Amino acid sequence: MLKEEINTKTEISTEQIVQRGAESCPYCQSFDFVKRGIRKNKFGNAQMYLCRNPICARTFTAKDIKGKKFPLRIIIEGMSYYNLGFTLEYSCALIKKKFGSAPDPQTLSGWIEEYKPLCRYERLRPYAVKYCNPKDTVEVVTMAHRQLYRFRYHRAKTHLMLEEFRNRNLKPLKEYLDSVSTETPHQYFQEGGRMSEIKTKFDKADMIVKSKENFANHLASFVLKAVVNNRERHEELQRFFIANDSVTVATEVPVYIRREDIEHLEKVLHFKISDNGLVELKRPSADIDKTTGTSGTRTDTAGAKSNSARGQPIPKLLTGHIDFVQIRNGCIHLLDYKPNAAKEQPIEQLTWYAMAMSRLTGLRLFEFKCGWFDEKDYFEFYPLHVVKKLSGKKKRFARFKDGSKIEVPKENLKKAKIV
Repeated sequence: MLKEEINTKTEISTEQIVQRGAESCPYCQSFDFVKRGIRKNKFGNAQMYLCRNPICARTFTAKDIKGKKFPLRIIIEGMSYYNLGFTLEYSCALIKKKFGSAPDPQTLSGWIEEYKPLCRYERLRPYAVKYCNPKDTVEVVTMAHRQLYRFRYHRAKTHLMLEEFRNRNLKPLKEYLDSVSTETPHQYFQEGGRMSEIKTKFDKADMIVKSKENFANHLASFVLKAVVNNRERHEELQRFFIANDSVTVATEVPVYIRREDIEHLEKVLHFKISDNGLVELKRPSADIDKTTGTSGTRTDTAGAKSNSARGQPIPKLLTGHIDFVQIRNGCIHLLDYKPNAAKEQPIEQLTWYAMAMSRLTGLRLFEFKCGWFDEKDYFEFYPLHVVKKLSGKKKRFARFKDGSKIEVPKENLKKAKIV
């Protein structure tokens, strides 16, 4: 879809376009059904199902989109190519080269019009095509940071979003994203510890995690219908968001924070991050070298558990990769896709991301919001409320969906409130 993917000469067989299994009967919504043979078509084999509801008793397939001739994956690819700035004809040619079969330009135009309420980047596309060439719209860099990460950066979208008056103070973010491909110290990501493995004693007394419905839920629900392999969920979501979402400007953004940066945040800004310079590890089997500040694996499990209980010195380096970076409503939103988001609370990990991005860009932590989501739930919070107590004696209340409210206690809470 992007520059390095467009130039590839490897074609994908149409038999690789498979569909997810059926979740319910599309006619009566019954969950009681059985498999009934396989139907072959030019896009591969389609599993047939028989509804066991005696009132319905119909046969059906697990179609991604009802009434569509082409699989959902081809529909997504076609809209993504077009929103990157290519013409309808050229987008169809790219699909033909990649999948071996493609719709005509008129059909692709119909898809784009049908899914316009979902793919809101169509509002920015006329201006983006004037800013840069379609093949240069998205920068893609593959980074070997212990494992492969694919950084994507939408130049045109970032430029247009920062033109809005309320986003103009966020221009240092563009300067950092512009420099990722050329100035990222890749050795840091080989030597440093991972932010996701650090357990910090953040004070959560003055923070509230808000549960809300976000556009990211609708996008994720749409895209994941075409994803069969769960390992590909992050990759496919990132490719779709960067091309079709109106606010996502970068994905898999590498960030790092040094020990002296953490000391500055604690001593100068009076953030509560560590316990007198000590942090805990989430995984007892992992340990941090006290001399080098790098992560490693200990063979003595009992010793690792005892050291973890007492705490470890802050590593010299902590690194991470942010799933999604968005610009909207005058804030930078750092998002993480988490399957079963309602059971997850990656508050500490996202707070580390925000502190690292704040130090790398020079922006205040006040200008960041963090959140995590899946296709059903979305949660967000202010990282500033995690590391710094709010001043003033004004009482704070948590408001629930049923209209009730309770006063937020000042003592530290074991779990953040979700309202």
